[in-house]
Amino acid sequence: MTAQSGKDLLIKLDLNGAGQFQTIAGLRATRISFNAETVDVTSLESQGGWRELLGGAGVKSASLSGSGVFKDENTDERARQIFFEGETPEFQVIIPDFGIVQGAFQISAIEYAGSHNGEATYEISLASAGALSFTAL
Repeated sequence: MTAQSGKDLLIKLDLNGAGQFQTIAGLRATRISFNAETVDVTSLESQGGWRELLGGAGVKSASLSGSGVFKDENTDERARQIFFEGETPEFQVIIPDFGIVQGAFQISAIEYAGSHNGEATYEISLASAGALSFTAL
């Protein structure tokens, strides 16, 4: 695998609930993180006193985050609507030369910032809200 351009890691949201995905505009940096809690089943009989974990038993989650500048009123408006109405619509994450992760996410934070001699910026954080699917590219 060759090096990939960071701009190709895209977060897309479903604009209308009909599977019409559009890239959240203006993002300059994006990040996806997959997590799995562990379930410790260590006992007095554990070999050599080493911790033992129960495979596949912990809660799995994913988080997304991005930061950027305002570029597109449709995706900005839809993100605000999702946050204020507490919706958990479908999102897609395009990971270059790897695949597409898709599933329900809740926007857990939107932050706005700006300085008097610069552009207005925003940061967005999302938390998975159900099972995710993966499609290899």
